[in-house]
Amino acid sequence: MISVIFVTNEGKSVSAPENSSLLRVSIREKGGIPFKCGGGLCGTCRCHIDEGIENTDAIKDKERRHLSAEEIAAGYRMACQTFLSGDVSVSWVPLAERTPKGVANR
Repeated sequence: MISVIFVTNEGKSVSAPENSSLLRVSIREKGGIPFKCGGGLCGTCRCHIDEGIENTDAIKDKERRHLSAEEIAAGYRMACQTFLSGDVSVSWVPLAERTPKGVANR
């Protein structure tokens, strides 16, 4: 089992099997990563891998369409496209604080 820490959700820590989808773990364990994929808002599960980026799989084409090369290099991923092979810590900007491009309204 691997450990997933949802930093933005008060540091909630859960266990999951290896090769789990980050978004599925979040949904199952109430981790809190926002998603509205079914509503046609692809990209809402944008998150930052704070620790353990080496424990994620390769970047998918779909992520390259929603994230810039700079964001990917900085550790951003789409939770729906990210599969885990080891421990990670993940954070995100809550939907209410995002501008249309996913940047915080601060």
